Order: sequence, then structure tokens, then C-alpha cells
Amino acid sequence: MFPLVSVVVPIYKVEKYIHRCIDSILEQTYTKLEIILVNDGSPDNCGKIIEEYAVKDNRIIVVHKSNGGLSDARNKGMEYATGDYTLFVDSDDWLERNMVEVLVKISLDHQADVVQSAFYYAYEDHLLYDNRYFTQNDPPILLDNKNLMSELVRNEKVKNFAWGKLYKTNLIKNLPFKKGVLFEDVFWAHLVMHRVNSYVITHTPMYYYLQRNDSIVANYSPRNLDIIEGLKDRHTFVKQYYEDLINDSYTIILTNCLIHYNLLKMNREIDQDRVYKKKIQFYIKTHYKDFKGAVKDNKELKRQLLLFNIHPYMNISFLAIRKVLRKIKILPQPNGLERINFSFKV
Repeated sequence: MFPLVSVVVPIYKVEKYIHRCIDSILEQTYTKLEIILVNDGSPDNCGKIIEEYAVKDNRIIVVHKSNGGLSDARNKGMEYATGDYTLFVDSDDWLERNMVEVLVKISLDHQADVVQSAFYYAYEDHLLYDNRYFTQNDPPILLDNKNLMSELVRNEKVKNFAWGKLYKTNLIKNLPFKKGVLFEDVFWAHLVMHRVNSYVITHTPMYYYLQRNDSIVANYSPRNLDIIEGLKDRHTFVKQYYEDLINDSYTIILTNCLIHYNLLKMNREIDQDRVYKKKIQFYIKTHYKDFKGAVKDNKELKRQLLLFNIHPYMNISFLAIRKVLRKIKILPQPNGLERINFSFKV
């Protein structure tokens, strides 16, 4: 007997992309699906479009609600989920036709609580695949809870993204996403993975993660700082349950603090009184010893922390000089991602 898979798709202002997303779900080789399309008060024609889809396919459940954000839409979708498994798909992304079939088979073969698919960063004319740790032909790897949490905190092999993973529904049914924040997955993922006994990573990319042309610098706002708050929230959890990961947690917090300080510097108009930069600087200063101990074996971050502690602009200057030296090839470029030329029509 084939298990039922609930596919939850939160929808807001994606009229340009919604057909490709829904079609990729309807065309799955695995057909025992419950497709929950949540219209999060979208002001365009998305509500009408998904109603038209529901008439054509009885596997579709349409939910309309007032706008509450991605977390609220996912939570509402989970109220309707009755499947043995749940898959989250963002409404501007799309799937390979066999993705659900492959993930279900892997879960059943390995008795896995969660299966993570590899993915492409999808641009208009090319794809990027992260081959820094695995190649597409590598066999799946199985992680127990200890190794899973270690990889999650590092956010390299195991990503914090909610999408692109097949979950046993009973694992996540009573774990709602935090509402009103960006980077909601960071507040949520560790709570889920804490419950996981068996986690499988497959390296075949089957999820297309659309990269829109909008620049993070051009569209940066103080809400982007939610990721730091999410990492701090997770750090409290790590200290309680995974003491051996405290230094890894501090490392990722420091990395994000430095990144967002620089982004705030590049977007001076949104922090004219330096409220947010001062907050980051104060946090780094007050946790300097913890950060220093955490990155003692990380030459790169150790240098950045030292320079930042002397003065934040010293670190910014260092990064700028290094960028120039890499551009003129005096310093080597960091390892990049595999580029695959590709074009698609919206």
C-alpha cells in the first residue's frame, strides 16, 4: 500500500510562476498526493488560478485566508494535511517529475524520518549545484540524530530550509512555524531535527530553488536581521541539549553578525542612527571571549573577529582589499558551485 503524501504550497503574489510550480506537482510519477494550495490573501489572480486547478484535479485542496505571511500559510496548510508524509514547496519553485517517488522510496528503504533532496539554485539562464561536499552520483548518506544536529548547526550539508525535504507528518504536525519573522525555517528546523532518529541525504538534485533578480543589497531591510535572532534562539536550544555543538553555534552566529553588519553599512539609509549596527557590535563585544574560543581553529573568522573588535571598519576594509586581490587573481577564488547552462520559460 502506497503512503499518502501531503504537499503544502503557500501562495502569495506569484502569478508569474504558479503554473510551473503546480504543474510540476500534478505531473509527479508518484500520484498518491494530497495537494494543499494555500492562498495567503494574494492580491493578484493566484486565488482564481488555483480554483481552476482544483476543478481539474480532485487531489487539490484550496484554502483561502487573509495575508499572514509564509509561516502562517504553512501552518494553515498543515491543518489540512492528512498524509503519512509532508512535503513543503514554495510557490515560485518547481520539482523534478520523479522527486516524490524517489524520496518516498528512500524513506521506506531506510525507515527515515526525513529525507533531504539536493537542489539547484535556478536562474533564468543557468543552474548552480553545490558540489563542494558531494557529487550527484554519490550514494545517499544516513545520519543519526547526533550527526544530523551537528550538520544542521553548520548549515552546509544539512540545510535549514523547510522545503525540499520529505517529513513523516507525525513528526511535524504539532510544530508550527513562528509567525511574523523572516527566515522562519531557522526558528523551526532544530525543533524538528531534535525528534529525528534517521535522516537521509540524497545528492540527486530534484528541487529547483528559483533565484529572482532582486538583489539582497537593493532590497535589504531590518527584517533580514531576523536570521540572527533565529540563530540566537537556536543557540539557547543547543546549550540545553547539544553542549558539544556550542562552538559551532557561536561560529555561525558570528559569521551572520559580520555579514549583516556589512550589509547594514552598504544600506546606510535604513540605519542612519546606527541602531542596528550598534546592536550587532555590542553583541559581538559582550560575547567576544566566547566567539574567540569558538573560532580559534578558524583562521579566517579569527582574523575577522580580531579586526572587528579593534574597529568594525577595519574588518570591512580587509574584506574589500581581499575582494580586489581575488579579482586581479593575486589571491585564489574560494571554492564555487558547479554551473549548468540551462534556460527555462516562465
